[in-house]
Amino acid sequence: MTRPLGVLFLQSQAFFGADSAVQAQLMRHLDRRHVEVHCACTNTEADDPRMTAARRIEQIPDLHMRVTDFGHSVYGRPLSARIKGGAAALAAGAHGLGLIRYMKREHIDVVHGTEKPRDAFGGIWLARLAGAKSVIHMHVGYGDWLSPRVRWALGAADAIVGVSHFVAQGLVAAGYRADRVFAVHNSLDLADQTWQRFADRASMRASLGIPADAPVITIASRLFRWKGHHDLVESLAAIRTELPAVRLVIVGEDDPRANPGGGSYRMQLASRIAELGLERHVIFTGFRTDVGDVMAAGDVFCQPSAEEPFGMVYLEAMAARRPVVAYRSGGAPEVVVDGETGFLVDRGDISALASSLLRLLRDQDLRRRFGEAGRRRVELVFPPARSAAAMLDVYRAVVAGGRVTAGNAADVAI
Repeated sequence: MTRPLGVLFLQSQAFFGADSAVQAQLMRHLDRRHVEVHCACTNTEADDPRMTAARRIEQIPDLHMRVTDFGHSVYGRPLSARIKGGAAALAAGAHGLGLIRYMKREHIDVVHGTEKPRDAFGGIWLARLAGAKSVIHMHVGYGDWLSPRVRWALGAADAIVGVSHFVAQGLVAAGYRADRVFAVHNSLDLADQTWQRFADRASMRASLGIPADAPVITIASRLFRWKGHHDLVESLAAIRTELPAVRLVIVGEDDPRANPGGGSYRMQLASRIAELGLERHVIFTGFRTDVGDVMAAGDVFCQPSAEEPFGMVYLEAMAARRPVVAYRSGGAPEVVVDGETGFLVDRGDISALASSLLRLLRDQDLRRRFGEAGRRRVELVFPPARSAAAMLDVYRAVVAGGRVTAGNAADVAI
């Protein structure tokens, strides 16, 4: 019997973000008969201890975790900080050498990182120096905004895995070799207690200051322009004339790095909300760790993102049995089934956005049917075991030197 593949995941950032959650789910669900799972995880504490990556990852069963100093991220920081960061990187080099020895001793076959610069660039060199293959997992769509180091790493990787066919096709269109591009959809673990039981709807509404019988739309993401909050606010103005009690719950905090030179996106939204006289209709919750409970307390979920790479938040809303309204853009059509689990409208069509939301808010039975269909779709189409099996096929193809083009990526994708 051949030994299991050795796979080393890289977790260089302290904050356990959405991409970290995807990676952790893969680590948890990869079949241990075929894969021995390792993770090189940063030793840095997140600002919010509850969201520290190491604390989350160490809870995964049958995982070999090696605490590693990746140095500090210097993205968007002043020159003095970048110089200090370079010095810290030299100190982290000793950890890198130790990690290479660890990889050789543990027979690591594949290094699996994200598009984060330290994961992508560092992962290429770790793999080369340890005699392993390199996989970069793309959780975002390709764009020239990616750093030169990341763009180089994508070209040097043995495989790039997009979280949707939209992402995979964008990589091929950007000039990356089609025979090295794969697509594997994200998934959601419905066995997690987060998606099994939800907080009492009435209590959650009361805590947010929302009347028990008000029609409620929710959106949950980092606050930056590409997520489409401004379009949703514009549509709310039209909805308010038909449903005066409507409320919009905006979950998330500002992401200033995603709005360079633009100031606070939340303040921009607040200004427009005031201009439209919608102040009493909109609730900003800030960062929450109970997003599923907030979704379940609402009636409809809407995130009109521009070219959303996949849309984990759509899966989460569907898991909470809430219909989804989104743009027919990016990876959203691979997740949301128009007319079955929600509605898809053309990007930028505010009137269609408002009409779709109104239709759902007015029809409780339609919301129930779409919500149940969404829950079934998450269960049947996006289970973690299926994503893990697809990723294992990628590893096997890469290690064996096999090739899969974007055109037939469905062979190893959901």
